Amino acid sequence: MKAFTRSLLAAALTLVCSGVAMATPSGQIWIPSTDAKGFKEVNISIDNYVRFSDNANAGSNYYNAGVTVGVLPFEKFKLEIGVDFLTDGGGSVGAQHPAYFNFKGAIPEDAFFKGQPAVAAGMFGIGTFDRGATGGNTTSNIAYGLVAKTLPVVGRFSVGGYHGAEKNLGTKQNVGLLASWDRTISEISDKLWLGVDYMSGNNAFGAISVGAAWTFTPNVSVLVGANVYNPGQTTLYGGKPTFTTQLDINF
Repeated sequence: MKAFTRSLLAAALTLVCSGVAMATPSGQIWIPSTDAKGFKEVNISIDNYVRFSDNANAGSNYYNAGVTVGVLPFEKFKLEIGVDFLTDGGGSVGAQHPAYFNFKGAIPEDAFFKGQPAVAAGMFGIGTFDRGATGGNTTSNIAYGLVAKTLPVVGRFSVGGYHGAEKNLGTKQNVGLLASWDRTISEISDKLWLGVDYMSGNNAFGAISVGAAWTFTPNVSVLVGANVYNPGQTTLYGGKPTFTTQLDINF
């Protein structure tokens, strides 16, 4: 995630009738990052995902408010847990059951030896409603792993994979790739961050996202960006592209 805020990401996803949604671990624009909150650090995020199109098949707009907390007193191994309230303001299954949970364990770069990449693993999209694939559910339950390395000048690269609940993401569509690049643009300002991330898969989570963030104070940052969802052969699983704003407040 951004080197200067160590928090972010939020997500909200469209999924036809199952009401899928992404809870918000520390992350990039759309996908998780290898960052995690330190002990007693708290992040409050307020995120909006608004469609560029108002066509009938565009999908819903989404609004998310979340809290993430660091719970381990160690520098070399961090653990965060979080909860989100996410809604599309309508009558979908997800809107009726808006609570989602997440957790992540992470080892920072160079923690145990010089040149060691950062490593993280966790879960997000842990919903509270499940009546199976046909009855509707919010339990995407996506487990993931990531490694990341910051290179001089060019920035940080992350890569990993994920596995989610097949009944929520789709038969044989519940696994995929995670990848990202991010960098603080210190040539302009240490307050400016840019990022690109990608989540593969013909499911509601698959997307490529770009964004820029500005740190107004040491504890407050705002990101603006766009999400373009992966096209399926006959269905646009994530809906039309969205414009996202993400406010992060850290304590």
